[in-house]
Amino acid sequence: MFERRHLLGLEGLSAEEITFLLDTSESFREVSEREIKKVPTLRGRTIVNLFYENSTRTRTSFEIAAKRLSADTINLSASSSSAQKGETLTDTARNLAAMRPDAIIVRHPSSGAPHLLARHVDCPIINGGDGAHEHPTQALLDLLTIRSHKGQIEGLTVAIVGDLLHSRVARSNLFGLRTMGARVRFVGPPTLVPPHFAELGAELVSDLHEGLRDADVIMMLRIQRERMNGRYFSSLDEYSRLYCLSVEAVGKARKDVIILHPGPMNRGVEISSTVADGPYSVIMDQVTNGVAVRMAALYVLVGRRRGTEAAGEDVPAEPVPLRRAVAAE
Repeated sequence: MFERRHLLGLEGLSAEEITFLLDTSESFREVSEREIKKVPTLRGRTIVNLFYENSTRTRTSFEIAAKRLSADTINLSASSSSAQKGETLTDTARNLAAMRPDAIIVRHPSSGAPHLLARHVDCPIINGGDGAHEHPTQALLDLLTIRSHKGQIEGLTVAIVGDLLHSRVARSNLFGLRTMGARVRFVGPPTLVPPHFAELGAELVSDLHEGLRDADVIMMLRIQRERMNGRYFSSLDEYSRLYCLSVEAVGKARKDVIILHPGPMNRGVEISSTVADGPYSVIMDQVTNGVAVRMAALYVLVGRRRGTEAAGEDVPAEPVPLRRAVAAE
């Protein structure tokens, strides 16, 4: 079960809680395979997407997830919000909360922003990525993809390669994978793999081929060019020569390795097109699973809340069993 009010990160979640979210996501994945991709589970509910950073996959995925659950969605960005006029994040959240939304999904460049909001609003907050801290639904869709292809997570060796220093995806995956019993390697230049990650349970490796040795899963991370400024390596050509995932590098991993990437990809920098589009890539499966995971998060945090009303009818104190919610047309 998952009894938390918000989904702010994977740090501190138990294996049972993560498994419940993954199992719930599996149930919702079937909805996306239907001819009519919609269930009435969140009819009458309102979901706000509050994004202070640009996003394509996460924002669109949350919007599709909400609409497939029959919820109404409101999309707000920093450029169109009162933040441009000097309004604080807390004031924005309080004003939104006064309009009685049923959940707010927030992406913000500052680490901890969703946690701040969670202290000032009554509705559930879902972290859509905060600074270099966490991105829990991305990690959950990665975990779901791994489990779907490997049958389990426990005992696997997962190599995460690239800009670990700035990656909220890497942090959430580290917390989730370690909790689920996987071995995690962080691979990249020492300037992008801080030593303190070892204290969180990651193995730190600077050589790409050594880091990929016998890996069951390879997760490549985008080089965040906007954060580089020449401080972490001398050039993109140098980085590509040492850390681009090539066919040769993949050969160091296990023969049944799967390759993930949270996107967007810098082809030819952190991953070659041959590998990204090759037989080991499950990148498109990640995108598909992203909708299912976000449907599950909204269902668990909004559809299962007690003492609320939807569409003018009382919601049962005990939630409708998931199989009934998903099966309803």
